[in-house]
Amino acid sequence: MIEYIRGELVETTPALAVIDCNGIGYGIHISLNTYSAIQGKRNIKLYIHEAIREDAHILFGFSTKQERELFLLLISVSGIGGNTARMILSALSPAELCNVISSGNEKLLKGVKGIGLKTAQRIIVDLKDKIVTTNGLEVISGSMTTLSPAHSEVHDEAIAALTMLGFAQAPSQKVVTAILKEEPELTVEKVIKLALKRL
Repeated sequence: MIEYIRGELVETTPALAVIDCNGIGYGIHISLNTYSAIQGKRNIKLYIHEAIREDAHILFGFSTKQERELFLLLISVSGIGGNTARMILSALSPAELCNVISSGNEKLLKGVKGIGLKTAQRIIVDLKDKIVTTNGLEVISGSMTTLSPAHSEVHDEAIAALTMLGFAQAPSQKVVTAILKEEPELTVEKVIKLALKRL
């Protein structure tokens, strides 16, 4: 599996980036968000999702791991393929998409080309509980913040411990996120103790 490709950006359109990596040119399908992020850069790094079909090997590239996480969540929804997921991520930024799903805004999602009402509803139903956090990317009262690696580690360990204790993941994530926002320097143990009082 390819995790990322780093190299010289030799060609770009709003839908495709060609990266020269040690003399091999990789054609990578990108969203408009990634296209904006790589504008004016010569050497770039894109996180990759490799879609292997009988008739083709397709590379999808993302400027951030968070955008790739959202892409993977979208293609896990029945009826959403790689190109549709890329279309959604071109129409909405990762922060906007998280807000749309967590608030159940099917109208805004339906506005994306190729997404009907039923598909929009399915995306919201399937992903609402999963969108609270994707790899340290938090949706807190309609805004998105990225945790530092240390916070992200404490955050993930605390949630893992709480779910092992039998608490549901979504409420655990909300409580742990709120605690770390108030007191970022807490240890895992202290976060868990405070969370137990709130859950």
